[in-house]
Amino acid sequence: MAGVLVALLLLPSAFAETSDEFTLQGFGTAGMARTTTRDVEFVRDLSQPRGISDSWSLQNDSVIGVQGVWRINPQLEAVVQAMSRYSYNGSFNPELSWAYVKYEPTPNLSLRAGRLGTEFFMMADSRWVGYSFLTVRPPGDYFWYLPFYTIHGADAALTVPLGESLLRGKVFYGLSNGKIPLATEQWDIGGSPMLGGYLEFQHGPWQIRGSYANIRFERDLPIASVLGIPAAAISDALSFLSTEGKRTHYYSVGFVYDNGPWQGQFMLNHIEQGTNALENSDGGYALLGYRLSQVTPYVGYSWIRSHERKQMTTSNPLNNSIATYVMQDSHSDQRTTFVGLRWDFARNLALKAQWDGIRGKPTSIFPYRKDNRAAWDGSMDVFSLALDFVF
Repeated sequence: MAGVLVALLLLPSAFAETSDEFTLQGFGTAGMARTTTRDVEFVRDLSQPRGISDSWSLQNDSVIGVQGVWRINPQLEAVVQAMSRYSYNGSFNPELSWAYVKYEPTPNLSLRAGRLGTEFFMMADSRWVGYSFLTVRPPGDYFWYLPFYTIHGADAALTVPLGESLLRGKVFYGLSNGKIPLATEQWDIGGSPMLGGYLEFQHGPWQIRGSYANIRFERDLPIASVLGIPAAAISDALSFLSTEGKRTHYYSVGFVYDNGPWQGQFMLNHIEQGTNALENSDGGYALLGYRLSQVTPYVGYSWIRSHERKQMTTSNPLNNSIATYVMQDSHSDQRTTFVGLRWDFARNLALKAQWDGIRGKPTSIFPYRKDNRAAWDGSMDVFSLALDFVF
């Protein structure tokens, strides 16, 4: 993997070109992290099949991306973005993350169609651009539940001036594109319809957004394949845990403050799952940073709590135990305190160091990988270093 990263980091010098009509830009992170336990593997989000433990690794946070923008005329442009990161299939194979056409018939109205990034929560569309975040990575307790990165569809955004303030709104609809790793298998969410939107108010240093989105899953979880049990033997459990045709709803509100040396963020979300296989949850985080010349120390606190569902009770003990095991996999109940430092030591370069103190219950195993339920006590520390850049 290190060889892949070295090769990708050479892209800026090879492709950094601009013209009046075409612009090529990029972003990247060389990040390494480790934890203090081997009982679970820490992941950046649900899209990663394996995580990190008590050895330093470049796996979770390292990424490189390149974006080309072709300004066809003042109202029309085409955008393509490719990115390489540790993905659902366990590789760093490049993927096409954006490919859309944008049309602006008026300065206040924007229409896009093609492969688009998802915006379920505030700041979610840029969560792989580490340079745009104060922290090493977006707080996991808040963003873990978003393994959705792209849709094939369209959106419309309208901006309305209100005196010295701005009111923005966006709606989108499309079909999901991607897979979510589940043990040795993958849950294909491709073709699952997504829709949503947000309303945002900006006044001076304040930015406030309320968002809603949902997804209706096209396929069931590959539970029988993961467990190696014939589907006929656990048909009642599979029916009880079905995700096909079930809809999940995402509600969120976010506040961002950026004025002088002070930076602050406060986010809340609520997720309602339409399937018994996944638990409803509430999460959020608060973050505060203070710039001192090139250095910005910051401190934050995040939390997540999912809510246990009624257990399956039938005359078949195997079906009951399978349903209980799968439902426990989606349980989270933890808090995280994080402290870090960002050093903008050169133009378009930022070096970050961060500590995360995760404290939860032993039953809090979502979304960690390779969990040892018998030994896991719910607590670990994560140490991270990252070099973020844009070009």
